[in-house]
Amino acid sequence: MPSRKLDAWMWGEACQLLEQAERLHQQFFRLGEPGGAQLAWEPPVDIFEDEDEILIVVALPGVPEECIEVSVDSDTLVIRAGRQIPLAGSRCTVHRLEIPHGFFERRIQLPELRLRLRARELVNGCLVLNFHKAG
Repeated sequence: MPSRKLDAWMWGEACQLLEQAERLHQQFFRLGEPGGAQLAWEPPVDIFEDEDEILIVVALPGVPEECIEVSVDSDTLVIRAGRQIPLAGSRCTVHRLEIPHGFFERRIQLPELRLRLRARELVNGCLVLNFHKAG
């Protein structure tokens, strides 16, 4: 009969694998809008909040800043752009393709506060959005 420690370890491993599979699904295989079969990906985000501001960091490796569209639709932050494969169209052989590419759209629910975008910059492949809480 397995020990409780082994059961807990196996359960923990299973949960981690399920979470990893869900992340991969969201990043690489999310279907586009109904009526279209366009594949999309969702970049991962980190969100930080203090008394005065909300900081959102979006991982966008290889996406040029001028191609990134940021908008707020009601209480939802929408980030859209696309990432091209660096050697697309060349006669190279692809040995591994792990970094997502193609069109993406990421929607982030914002708290019901009056927010003002204070700063937007691309730092080390991450889009950093700094929102000031207006009160």
